[in-house]
Amino acid sequence: MKTKLSLAVAAALLAGASSANAGIMIPAGDWTLDIGGVVNMYYTSTRHSGDNGGALTAGANAGGAKTTSNITTGLLPNYLTVSGKTRQNDLDVGFTISMQPGASTRASLQGGGGNEDRQQFITFGDKSWGSIKLGKDLGIFASDAILNDMTLLGVGSGAGTLTGPGATTTLGRIGTGYIYADWKNQVAYSSPNWNGFSFTGGVTQGWNANGTGSNYALNGASTQAGGASPAFEGKASYEWAGDFGGKVWVSGITQKLKTATQSARGEAVDIGATVNVAGFGLTGYYFTGSGIGNQYQFSSGLDTLFNERDSDGGYVQATYTIPNVGTKLGISWGESNIDSTGLGGDVNQGDAKNEMWTIGAYHPLTKHLNLVAEYSDAKDKVSAKGTGLASDSKAKTISLGAILFF
Repeated sequence: MKTKLSLAVAAALLAGASSANAGIMIPAGDWTLDIGGVVNMYYTSTRHSGDNGGALTAGANAGGAKTTSNITTGLLPNYLTVSGKTRQNDLDVGFTISMQPGASTRASLQGGGGNEDRQQFITFGDKSWGSIKLGKDLGIFASDAILNDMTLLGVGSGAGTLTGPGATTTLGRIGTGYIYADWKNQVAYSSPNWNGFSFTGGVTQGWNANGTGSNYALNGASTQAGGASPAFEGKASYEWAGDFGGKVWVSGITQKLKTATQSARGEAVDIGATVNVAGFGLTGYYFTGSGIGNQYQFSSGLDTLFNERDSDGGYVQATYTIPNVGTKLGISWGESNIDSTGLGGDVNQGDAKNEMWTIGAYHPLTKHLNLVAEYSDAKDKVSAKGTGLASDSKAKTISLGAILFF
């Protein structure tokens, strides 16, 4: 199909039940514009059990409530994207600008929602030598992990803990199988496609480290960006088509983390593969790192004395698309782990393990509209360490809804 989709739509298609989507193409002088987007909404019911608090993914018991119900967007936010492309001076030139209006729980009850601006970038290049990207887009490391996650079309975990204007989406399998690639300012080069092989390398915005558990904060400070150095990220992949099609990839990230008196390095590598044959799909993924955390990049990756914590995890996923119906059935399991350093700066950080099973059904009601039903069982365990307390919490989420691409 001849179409140019926004990254959000293309990402969803990799995991989705519908294969026929098109943006709105508009010729405009030397340019061809493409307007596309995603609209989705789900009813979710989450049953909490176990300890209250201390968990990354399953969440607390909502102040004692055993069940939390929400009507919210899923892992993908609602999207509106405008892209353009043209050929000038022997260069393919393009741009993408997108916005994501939030529609999650408490923020929407307050008369609005948390809005995001995940993509603003330009590209230029040629198929003979590749392309250069300047701007904000999905990070390079672990991007294929989230793009192949079947819950990208649905909810996954996190629906029971949506609070505040910043909670615009659920978590999918983030933190229970892979580290979030995030949306980053970057300068990146992508190679041409050489018979299925390609690579991307880039310099991306550095995040500050965190020893306390809040995203991107430097040991509890309020500063959220501007690490001691930029991050360096790269990936390479080989993709093939045919009756037995598939893709294999590796990626990595490294960044120096530093304060006036402390320094460390956060880094990680991953490997993954996905294959498709006769309606069956199978995906396997694994990551390992140090100083980078196990859910969001550099969150809880260090102890309070800047010692690096080791982490690893991965997921496996199997899907089957029913012939002549198009419904995709899937089951996946994954976990993310992070270890205590066992050193003096780790008095409140024990070993943590976040695990989730998900089963889902994704039915293309039309070529643009998919109905989604999911069940996810998430478990978070933290061992006792120093003055910290052990915790064991669980969250079981049922979600029903729909997602529309245009």
